Amino acid sequence: MEIFTQVRNLKSFQEAKRLLASLCELTPNIERAIVCAQECHKGQFRESGEPYIVHPLCVACFVAFYGGDEAMICAALLHDVVEDTELNLDSVQGDFGQAVAKLVDGLTKIDEIQEEELGQKADNQRIAVAALTFRKMLIAAVNDPRVLVIKICDRLHNMLTLDSLSESKQQRKAKETLVVYAPIAHRLGISSIKNELEDKSFYYIFPQEYGKIQDFLRNNNQPLTLQLNEFEHKLRQLLLQHGFSEEDFVLESRIKRPYSIHLKMQRKGVGIDEILDLLAVRVLVKSTIDCYKILGLVHLSFKPIISRFKDYIALPKENAYQTIHTTIFDKSRVFEVQIRTFDMHKNAEFGVAAHWKYKSDGAIAPNLDWLKNLQYQNNNIEEFYELAKNDLYREDIVVFSPDGDTFTLPAGAVALDFAYLIHSELGDRAKNAYINNQQVSLLQRLKSGDIVKIITDEHEVPKYTWVDMVKTSRAKNHLRFQAQNRLKEIEKQAGINILATIFSKDSAVFARYLSMRSLDSDLARCVNDEGYLQEQYAAITQSFGSWFVKFRFNVLTPKRIQLENFVFFSNRTITGVAFDYCCRPKYGDSMMAVLQNQKAMIHHKLCNKLGELIKEGTPMVFAKWAQVSKKAYKVIVSLEDRSGTLAAFLAVLAKERCNVIGINYCGYDTQAPSLYCEVIFEIEDKNHKHIRDLLSSKFAIIEFSNFKDAYQT
Repeated sequence: MEIFTQVRNLKSFQEAKRLLASLCELTPNIERAIVCAQECHKGQFRESGEPYIVHPLCVACFVAFYGGDEAMICAALLHDVVEDTELNLDSVQGDFGQAVAKLVDGLTKIDEIQEEELGQKADNQRIAVAALTFRKMLIAAVNDPRVLVIKICDRLHNMLTLDSLSESKQQRKAKETLVVYAPIAHRLGISSIKNELEDKSFYYIFPQEYGKIQDFLRNNNQPLTLQLNEFEHKLRQLLLQHGFSEEDFVLESRIKRPYSIHLKMQRKGVGIDEILDLLAVRVLVKSTIDCYKILGLVHLSFKPIISRFKDYIALPKENAYQTIHTTIFDKSRVFEVQIRTFDMHKNAEFGVAAHWKYKSDGAIAPNLDWLKNLQYQNNNIEEFYELAKNDLYREDIVVFSPDGDTFTLPAGAVALDFAYLIHSELGDRAKNAYINNQQVSLLQRLKSGDIVKIITDEHEVPKYTWVDMVKTSRAKNHLRFQAQNRLKEIEKQAGINILATIFSKDSAVFARYLSMRSLDSDLARCVNDEGYLQEQYAAITQSFGSWFVKFRFNVLTPKRIQLENFVFFSNRTITGVAFDYCCRPKYGDSMMAVLQNQKAMIHHKLCNKLGELIKEGTPMVFAKWAQVSKKAYKVIVSLEDRSGTLAAFLAVLAKERCNVIGINYCGYDTQAPSLYCEVIFEIEDKNHKHIRDLLSSKFAIIEFSNFKDAYQT
């Protein structure tokens, strides 16, 4: 856009002020804000050498161009004064009013990322910083989305003038822009800013890939331009021949953007010359009905690729984007045709800002409910970041309820995501689903246009293992919340069973005894805390009145027992460890042990069979994973589907003194044919490279990783 070039070339205070004056009226408040910013930033310079005041003026130019009101323009001019100068927020409020002060406060809070918030040993410093920036931006914008518009204008100017920074700073800024700021511009529907931020970030992060794409476009500019011009001429003649006049429409042609080309190449695994929608023509018309008339003409005159047809006018995207997309053949060449009204075009370019700039001229407004939905109640900053990024920057699909109501979900969402989108209780009680009147699993992936019906059962309990199958943060959070509540109930009853087993009592009778003696306040801790279990044992023993009973139970004091990779605490005889058929928890997973025939049977804490055994009062023992001196590694291997291949693989590990602690079947490849297995083993850390090289030389290794790292990701 021309405004981007104009602002990028501004180098002086006077030039910047003149451009701002051409974009908005310099009211007394704005004039005072300019003077205030100039005084506060006096003597400050950007790394490019230009006076710092040019930057806030440039940000104000963008805000004005996108229809910002007086308060927004003043806040843009003052967005750095509280953080970088001696001026405080009270002074801003006193001089410019509460509206400006609130915006400046929101912008300042976004930038206040303190080192202590990251922790001394953040696993991924960059992700942590990006996540904190993300969260601060969203929290600051919940009550006033204008904060986000100012902030992305601020980042836009920084990206346009990034050349003066060091390469490392360029990379850091560009990566943060690509994963934080561009997604927010996308959600606000401001495609002009989103596209510019993406292309600029792509240029700095992947300069070689960017260069290759630009070289291709440069070398093929003439034939591509001729193809576009020829098709544009055909389309113009088609419209003129069927009743449209030159004043009724505008044609725009374009070659796909560099970052968009790069994404398509990565997703499809194709070369640039294989991208179908490399060339596109956009038709702008006056009315919605004209959009459909032109669609009919295009489909009747050219061969459409129906699988690539999308009607975002009838079913707008959540960010209010409305356009008809269709892809057609013309003489063995493929063109994308986009059809929209002039109002829809303004809405697509300016998004939420179109309703300030054009005084809400009838186009629909972006749905900003996502701002509230993104306030995750989660202390894990990396997890918050992944959920927020997933929700913000996604391809959307639209599905229908049986009543015809439309709902927007991310591509890849399953029927359970739809259930939780409707209502949390519907998701919690969902039993199965019907898609287009066909019964399917709750984990069935949805496609645009599907009609989805959810069947519930009041006795149904959601499975925590589905947390990785669902796509939306709403569904993930509800499943985690349900799992936490269920775990509390399971652990409380399991704590009673463990104590009842130690004292050789019926669990129901023992639970009543503990309640009568007020010894049941925190029984769930007995499952995870060995020291607390010992304290409870001592307290219960003391609660018995008879010295003979005390003596009897003191004789049978529980002891620590270590078998294989487990530590048990019990006064029962344990001769071995076994895994039941129902579940096989991996090393480090949450687990419990029930006692059967002097064997400790290991179950995952959320195993359904374990839940039934706990309800029945089955004897249980305290169990935890033993700390191993060796390091555990995980290897995923592809083995030929023939007898003895797994045994041969395990024999190599045994020969190298590796202690195998887990084997899991991962899947089957019918084309090879081969099966995929995950094997977890322990070995001295100094030998892991030798083992990795040895296995790689003999087998098809898909992944070899530190077990701890593998299960932290």
